[in-house]
Amino acid sequence: MIVCVCHRVSDRDIEREVRLGCDSFEELQEELRCGTGCGRCLEFAQDTFDIARACRTTVAEVREAREAHGARVFPIVPVVRSTPADPAPAQLAA
Repeated sequence: MIVCVCHRVSDRDIEREVRLGCDSFEELQEELRCGTGCGRCLEFAQDTFDIARACRTTVAEVREAREAHGARVFPIVPVVRSTPADPAPAQLAA
């Protein structure tokens, strides 16, 4: 959903910035410029940012939770998705 019409910023854009480590709303505004145009979205953009920050879980928090429950801690491996330029799996097998 579009949060800031002036700068075409969506809720997903805000969530992505938070996942990438954005720690303050001011930093978010520097990156995406949301709330810096007409200002109508300011409250909604701030709420969206606050919710995304509250939902963000760090790697350290995941490890602590696993260790607290006696679970084995496995390394976090990034998921690599293929792009259209990558050969199809059938082409690799041939």
